[in-house]
Amino acid sequence: MVARRVADEGPEEFLRALAALRAAATRPEVVLEETPAPTRLAPHAAAMTADVLVEDEELATGRLVLLHDPAGHEAWQGTFRLVTYVRADLEPEIAADPMLPGVGWTWLTEALAAHGATSSAESGTVTRVISESFGTMSAQPGSAQIEIRASWTPLDTAFDAHLLAWCDLLCTTAGLPPVPPGVRTLKTRAQTAGRAPRER
Repeated sequence: MVARRVADEGPEEFLRALAALRAAATRPEVVLEETPAPTRLAPHAAAMTADVLVEDEELATGRLVLLHDPAGHEAWQGTFRLVTYVRADLEPEIAADPMLPGVGWTWLTEALAAHGATSSAESGTVTRVISESFGTMSAQPGSAQIEIRASWTPLDTAFDAHLLAWCDLLCTTAGLPPVPPGVRTLKTRAQTAGRAPRER
């Protein structure tokens, strides 16, 4: 559910893409909000933030930016580009797994494939951050996070599929089990009533 709208101007194809993003029916754990988009990356842009919430606990957070340049962009290999950032806490033992970065990248590519969201020119990084406390802070437990930064060029106009794939990436990063294809989830009370935008 999108709590507010901040971008409603631009060429028709951009507005259609934005409408498709807004129309996507996400999992009840994913709460979306529109937020101001960066203005220097493309002539037209829109952005959404998302939190994965379970019993009011934030398990993952992220941002998705839709960029559009009607003249095309050589690096994008197209006129649209999707850019994302996803972050979630991890158990330190999981973060220490040397295979985690590669696995984290497959979470994105498999989510796109599962929703039939075709793309090209994919790029990104997967970073793990492990923190340990010392000295007078040594009693505090260690912490770990995973951060996924990625961008890709959609090869279709099914922007809702790309958003749903991104939501799946968020949920997988948060450790939630996947929802089988064709199964619709019920919206939570918070989604039905709407959720006030958080201060960021």
